[in-house]
Amino acid sequence: MGGTQKRRGALYALTWTAVCAAAACMCSCCGEQEYTEAQIQALREQETARLVERTINKPWRGEAFAANQQGGVWYDVISADPKSFNLLIAEQDSATAGIISGLHEYLVDYDYAKKKWVPQCAFFDIRVNEQEQTVSVYYTLRDNLYWSFYGSDTKIPVTSDDVVFWYNEIEGDPAFHSSAYNSQFVTLENGETAHIDIEKIDEKTFAFHFPRMDANPLLSTNRTFGPSFIYRKAKETGGVQAVLDTFSVACDVRSIPSMGRWFIKEYTPGLRVVFARNPDYWEHDADGGMLPYPDEMICTIIPDPNTQYLLFKQGSIESTAFRPEELDSAVQDSSASAEGYTVYGAEGSLVVPFWSFNQNPVNRDKPYYTWFTTKEFRQAMSCLLDRDRIITQTYRGLASPKYDFFASANPYYNEEIQLEYRCDAARAVTLLESAGFARDPEGVMRDSAGNAVEFDLSIQADTGILTDMASIIAESCAQVGIRINIRQVDFQKLVQQLTSSYDWQSVFIGLGANYWPTQGSNVWPSNGNLHLWYPLQQTPATEWEARIDYLYNEGSAAADPAYAQTVWDEYQRIILEQCPVIYLVSSQSFVGVRNRWDSRNIYYDNVGGLQTEYVGLRQF
Repeated sequence: MGGTQKRRGALYALTWTAVCAAAACMCSCCGEQEYTEAQIQALREQETARLVERTINKPWRGEAFAANQQGGVWYDVISADPKSFNLLIAEQDSATAGIISGLHEYLVDYDYAKKKWVPQCAFFDIRVNEQEQTVSVYYTLRDNLYWSFYGSDTKIPVTSDDVVFWYNEIEGDPAFHSSAYNSQFVTLENGETAHIDIEKIDEKTFAFHFPRMDANPLLSTNRTFGPSFIYRKAKETGGVQAVLDTFSVACDVRSIPSMGRWFIKEYTPGLRVVFARNPDYWEHDADGGMLPYPDEMICTIIPDPNTQYLLFKQGSIESTAFRPEELDSAVQDSSASAEGYTVYGAEGSLVVPFWSFNQNPVNRDKPYYTWFTTKEFRQAMSCLLDRDRIITQTYRGLASPKYDFFASANPYYNEEIQLEYRCDAARAVTLLESAGFARDPEGVMRDSAGNAVEFDLSIQADTGILTDMASIIAESCAQVGIRINIRQVDFQKLVQQLTSSYDWQSVFIGLGANYWPTQGSNVWPSNGNLHLWYPLQQTPATEWEARIDYLYNEGSAAADPAYAQTVWDEYQRIILEQCPVIYLVSSQSFVGVRNRWDSRNIYYDNVGGLQTEYVGLRQF
């Protein structure tokens, strides 16, 4: 870190615009100085490297966090109002999830630096029954764990009943359509489906019993949960709807209990959310000091990313993520002074957007259903995806093409397993022709029934990068006679289309990262409720999906790492061959944090993101 900071004053980098302008000038004015496209690209890459060099690379390596002093207010922004303050609603609404995450705790946490599980709000004990080939995980909740309320002396102990109720009656009730529902089931060797049962041992101890071996039982059972004394009453008196209506945005936020770091102190719709430190939170620093360090966190609701950026540059908020077009200015204006900020950078994000096609048979009467269910068509679309152009034009060179399936941090990532269907328009046409498509005399691509190949590409509204990427893909497809109509859709409407109405055609979306191969139990198995291209299949619709189901289940139970590697290798190869999802690019990411906060406890990497949980005011 120090070396990078020392170089800051000595380096001066031309802006991206300046590089392009200089190269263009040389090409047009000086014959002997003409630059080729390759040389222009080299200039851009050189400028990008210089820009990145001026940021701080500080990934978390497992360092202990330094004790700090309490006090101060952390000012931040959020992009949208929450839809609710309900933990179940948060599964499908990112704004809600972001706001209430500070009110809840997971049972355990994974230390990705030391590669081991550590207790969070519960301690754990894994017990293997070799004779029956089963495993159980026993959890014991911390003694100093309470549901408490802002401005009240009421403290209700967190108990096993909270976890058991949430697991059985909320996540385990199919009427709620919880994304965690599928994770409660495993497939036995005989092909039958069996349930992972939970057992209450006493007020603080409970156990999950697997009907077979599991390679990572802590991942399968780790979860957040709500207060049973509130949600049980709602379910008993009003059923599913009463549960969903609990803690609506119209509620008194001081009635919402917290077992986490923060209370919600105030919510003004369209304006802000104010959080206050929870004095009953269990975690303390090495000196016994209370966490978190700031007294309050005030989040202003600002949908416009341009305004968010300006607020950060003005010093009105503490941190922000920079878009590619903002990084040059951000680095130039950063300062080591107390009034300035520091720019941190990380390698490619684990969350990568992908392109997927609707293969749900509810649309079997539409021409696109036949196209999308044809492997060669999907492969051809991958060959029309110009990732290099996207990286250059959309990300200013601050990204890399995503040609693999697992993230590189995944323990079963294999760098030799790569996507074969890369940008190659000629190969795309050959693949289409092999599936019965052909261009007519006017150059329009048609299927064997004579239908012109034209379909929609849905993207989240008001996202400039997705719009740019979609436009590039539409242009590439147009060159071979395929017309793509870009549809900007409100995010909640898009979620509804993907999970219930199924009236979409193709989509750009991201569903998180496969840090663990078994993450996404509701996505990759064919019966998952977010098996995007055709969810909730009663039986696998294709042979390759049946094989994926088998491999997912086999890998989940494989205790031998060598055998598990062979399983997950085949799994990755099938998905990259069948192209049900086509990953786009993995972007480098950059954030700024104001220097009034002590940088000792600030870390940033592509696994944990920006870590500010232990940040306190800097002592000048």
